Amino acid sequence: MQVSHPAADSDHRKFSLPVDSEHKATVLRLFSAAAPHMRAFHLAWASFFCCFVSTFAAPPLLPIIRDNLNLTATDIGNAGVAAVSGAVFARVAMGTACDLFGPRLASASLILVTSPAVYLTAVANSPVAFLLVRFFTGFSIATFVSTQFWMSSMFSAGVVGTANGVAGGWGNLGGGATQLIMPLVFAAIRDAGAIKFTAWRLAFFIPGLLQTLSAFAVFFFGQDLPDGDFSELKSSGDKHKDTFRQVFRHAVGNYRGWILALTYGYCFGVELTIDNIIAQYFYDRFNVNLHTAGIIAASFGLANIFSRPGGGILSDAVAKRFGMRGRLWTLWTVQTLGGLLCVLLGRVGTLSSSIAVMIVFSVFVQAACGLTFGIVPFVSRRSLGIISGMTGGGGNVGAVVTQLIFFRGSRFKTETGITFMGVMIICCTLPLFFVYFPQWGSMFCGPSSVGATEEDYYMSEWSSKDRERGFHHASLKFADNCRSERGKRVDSAPAPTDQL
Repeated sequence: MQVSHPAADSDHRKFSLPVDSEHKATVLRLFSAAAPHMRAFHLAWASFFCCFVSTFAAPPLLPIIRDNLNLTATDIGNAGVAAVSGAVFARVAMGTACDLFGPRLASASLILVTSPAVYLTAVANSPVAFLLVRFFTGFSIATFVSTQFWMSSMFSAGVVGTANGVAGGWGNLGGGATQLIMPLVFAAIRDAGAIKFTAWRLAFFIPGLLQTLSAFAVFFFGQDLPDGDFSELKSSGDKHKDTFRQVFRHAVGNYRGWILALTYGYCFGVELTIDNIIAQYFYDRFNVNLHTAGIIAASFGLANIFSRPGGGILSDAVAKRFGMRGRLWTLWTVQTLGGLLCVLLGRVGTLSSSIAVMIVFSVFVQAACGLTFGIVPFVSRRSLGIISGMTGGGGNVGAVVTQLIFFRGSRFKTETGITFMGVMIICCTLPLFFVYFPQWGSMFCGPSSVGATEEDYYMSEWSSKDRERGFHHASLKFADNCRSERGKRVDSAPAPTDQL
């Protein structure tokens, strides 16, 4: 059934989902593939899933690769750091590309450019070569930023947390799925007659092929915005041609983005760290075989099928009653509990208890990721891409720092490193106390007493000259659609001024 928002009547646009004044969908229908909203949703998560499979295809096969390439503990640690460090700057760059060129072109280009590194893993013959292919493959997970940007561009304020959470969570499933896929592919090739040192190399052609196909799917079947692609809308004058200097300035000058980058470093960054170390941890500490270690490790990543989406759904649910302040409180609570569970994971000493704690821990740390990106879309309208990139890059920085400190070489036992990582989660979540939106308030303070509105906040990103030229109209529509972030105060809050 075709449903159209009244605001869309002027240009006679009709969509398969109900939409708001920006033509963003106000519902998420998971079993629909209708263009443009749900098609973008499925392309985004599926392509990100393929990139995650490629980036973490090596860890479940490390016991074999380690013997073939004579890798030391330091070599393995360095390669793990390399796999997530490249995406630090790639995610910021991806955010910029999304702001300027759109998520479809930015995502497809990065996926295609990094896919050769996956194939080249098959010919790595030294620790340095192994580190380099993991480094360049890791760039691909910067597609997380385009995924979140795309969802924030396609779905309205009331469901954007859910859309971001489900798309990000299902994409992150690749980190768990690869723990199952790669040992199975390796075993199939070995059983077909290849020796084990050849079988692991041939196995990498599977994630490489999946990643390549996903790039073409995004490019040919995706659409940047509900009303069309960036290039078309800019050519027709329906979208402002922004500059890098302006979008970058408004992003880096917004302290909320930096705090969210820090806290995301200790939910998603921890998830990346666990993806790198957990299979080998169970293999070495509890003497389980390679296949069993892979299954245990997979259970951590596979929790993303419901945990990260659950975080996004929870963020939207509490916002309906408590607004932005509810989103902030829920993120802090869930992530802090995740930190306590991480401490516990490092201290339990039996296989069964370690598995049980790890599974519960995975739910909390991944839900915190979904909760974070229930807040990110509201930090900036004009610089959404770079804010998303900064936050996503913070996740990779957290992973790099954590692995360098606790899991590189033999300075700490792995279980000790996991305990200290939990302490860092708790500490690095505390700065959420300082996130303040004048129109909505913070965890401990209400909104500004001078009657600040959503229009005041998002219009501050535009100069008077920009407003005279009409560049601010999209931000005004977004501000109006964000009034739900006041929670139950919405009926008594100041009405927006008529600036359209």
